[in-house]
Amino acid sequence: MIISSRRRNAKDGRGDGPERDIESGDQRSGSTPRKGVRPLRPTTRGWLGRGRGGSSYLQAPAEWRGTTVQVCGMWPYAVGTGTPMVGVPLGRHVHTGATLCCDPISWFQRAKLISNPSVFVLGKPGLGKSTIVRRMATGLAGYGVMPLVLGDLKPDYVDLIRALGGQVISLGRGRGHLNVLDPGEAGQAADRLHAAGHGREAAQVLADAHGRRQTMVSALLTIMRSAPPSDREETIIDRALKVLDSRHDGVPVLGDLLRVIREGPDEVRAVALDRGDDNRYQQITEELEASLIGLVGGGRLGETFAAPTTNPMRRDAPVVYDVSAIDDSEMDLQAATLLACWSAGFGTVNVANALADAGLEPRRHYFVITDELWRALRAGRGMVDRVDGLTRLNRQRGVGMAMISHTMSDLLALSSEEDRMKARGFVERSGMVICGGLPSAEMPQLTAAVPFSSAEQDLLIGWQDPPAWDPASGREVDPPGRGKFLVKVGGRPGIPVSVELTDIERSINDTNRLWHEQSRVGARRAVGEPDGTDTGAAAGGAS
Repeated sequence: MIISSRRRNAKDGRGDGPERDIESGDQRSGSTPRKGVRPLRPTTRGWLGRGRGGSSYLQAPAEWRGTTVQVCGMWPYAVGTGTPMVGVPLGRHVHTGATLCCDPISWFQRAKLISNPSVFVLGKPGLGKSTIVRRMATGLAGYGVMPLVLGDLKPDYVDLIRALGGQVISLGRGRGHLNVLDPGEAGQAADRLHAAGHGREAAQVLADAHGRRQTMVSALLTIMRSAPPSDREETIIDRALKVLDSRHDGVPVLGDLLRVIREGPDEVRAVALDRGDDNRYQQITEELEASLIGLVGGGRLGETFAAPTTNPMRRDAPVVYDVSAIDDSEMDLQAATLLACWSAGFGTVNVANALADAGLEPRRHYFVITDELWRALRAGRGMVDRVDGLTRLNRQRGVGMAMISHTMSDLLALSSEEDRMKARGFVERSGMVICGGLPSAEMPQLTAAVPFSSAEQDLLIGWQDPPAWDPASGREVDPPGRGKFLVKVGGRPGIPVSVELTDIERSINDTNRLWHEQSRVGARRAVGEPDGTDTGAAAGGAS
């Protein structure tokens, strides 16, 4: 029978073992090929010879991953991977191709690989810092962990939270209000705790809500004045809030607090030390009253905090505060809004923990994301101290944290040496540090906080190289470091990983959405193309 009609390459004079005559099917051994004869088996690189499909390059086979229970019969020679397999599947090892599973909560809670459920991400813009954190948030949501983005400045997480069925809260001038005197769900939680016989825990929840409200009023006054309120003013605010809670029906606002201070009840006068003199009381509270008028009447901070909360935060779903509508030039409003979002977010976390401790609700863990950390730290006084407190207490609060910034220089560019030392401590205390491409000038500052070998430094420097031009298309190819990161835990060797997005992730990870459509303003119209503008506008628009 005829097996093949292909001819052996005449230049190949060696045989490959037993051969069969195509015409007769006879077998023979020899080193000299004959016409119509081919080897019985292909070589390791296919059938050699012209036109026979031999390959000089062996393509990597398709890889399929499964548990040992599922694939033990197909491939019994299973071996363990060299990278951790606990947590969110992050990507593949750059050198070995092994899958790396990594997130701060899983590595802290289940794998016991880190001592603090936090991660700090560093890297130049455009290399995927927000993308890798979104991957963690997506995977953790599958494990039952609630992502909380307490101040999305770009925004980068709105589409993700919406896709997860979460809550999007928009804040800004004319876009929503956040009442800093709103205790949130603390009142309802205290009632449930009282009914269940947990009176002490109910009192703690109410005391925490009172402290947060007093702290936020003082923080807003600090931003308004560029100086903190005096001790006497803080005492007046504390007593006025207690009077307001005892007399006011419903949720009060800053205007109600201002009215109580103006009226001057006996409880407030006692701490103001007015000695029974109305004129003295007015002099003591004049500056405080003027600052509160600025908060209520729409000063630099507008009316964002003067009206009832537009969209109360939930504790049973992912949440993002979209503050991208606040312009970067409004640093005071940006700082005040971030502080208010953090206060409301961690107040909700405290309520959830109190109810879970009492057995009234299941335990919930939260993954708090602070992107563009450098902008938050520079937004105003008190921001560094607030972040410093969060990074020290996140374990006790039952939350994991992800902090994202560009470089160490961003953290060390704060105005005071005290703030710079605190910001450096954010990186040093993080359970893990994930670095993308970084310039060589950053290495001394980075290695001062986390030890990096010279090979790891060279890897990070290579990843920050600019993209090359594609001569065929005339466009830039992807940068060499896009999607590549080095995971560092203490002094252990770093794990280089490459993150590849799925199609669904690409649809919600697009930070260049506004650039997809080309601007047509003033462009020359094609013949017959509808104008869509009036004659006067078109007259000056042609180029």
